[in-house]
Amino acid sequence: MAVLALAVSGCGGERQPVAAPAAGPVLTAIGDATSIPPPPAEREPERPPVPQSAPAISFPRTGSGQWMFTPGSDEIAGSRGRLMRYRIAIETDIDGVGPTGFAKDIRAILGDPRGWTVGGQWRLQQVGPADSADFTIYLATPASRDKLCGGTPDSYTSCRNGSNVVLNVARWANAVPGYGAPLEVYRQYMVTHETGHRLGQGHELCPGPGKPAPVMEQQTLGLHGCVPNPWPFPDGSRAYAGPPGEYADPIPAGDS
Repeated sequence: MAVLALAVSGCGGERQPVAAPAAGPVLTAIGDATSIPPPPAEREPERPPVPQSAPAISFPRTGSGQWMFTPGSDEIAGSRGRLMRYRIAIETDIDGVGPTGFAKDIRAILGDPRGWTVGGQWRLQQVGPADSADFTIYLATPASRDKLCGGTPDSYTSCRNGSNVVLNVARWANAVPGYGAPLEVYRQYMVTHETGHRLGQGHELCPGPGKPAPVMEQQTLGLHGCVPNPWPFPDGSRAYAGPPGEYADPIPAGDS
């Protein structure tokens, strides 16, 4: 405890030094009594808030093929063009993906001001499981992806097959090695790319080194000199595309 040196005024106006009291509690006079105040309460140092991380996503390679459909929404993305209604379904074996949050993410991507509704050709609305829909967006385990997509099974990519827009949960959880952009950007790409197929869009090529990849380029398998881009209207007004065509990139083995 710090010791304070005290002084009092003498009768002659001179200040007379008084010896400093020994270290100890300070006495406080209250009326006729003298009490010793309690020591100040100790406070724990404030700790910075711990950032909340997204829950880990876990899934089996082969799911049950059982689906949880999310409720619909009154929101309609886009102001003009043909209205396309879609349902959202999550395979029940997938942990760490909440239906409400996932549906919100899908609506945000498909309603983004750089997405498919910008050109005035399409409007998009999520509907409930009992409503008529033009397509269904599935978040599927790798083996269920193979069943829904048909063709040669690869357990790695996502796809569109008829009215099925199939998002491989392995890609939703992990993106792809060397993509060069955050996971959120890859998720925007995979949703926009596969939905683009449902809207009649084919594959495109990189238009040149260092340029944004067209959203319909198969960015999961390679960028071929382009940089990641998840949008068909990156500046919010003009359509961005590359030459039609596709690459013969090998598909990685496995579902990680």
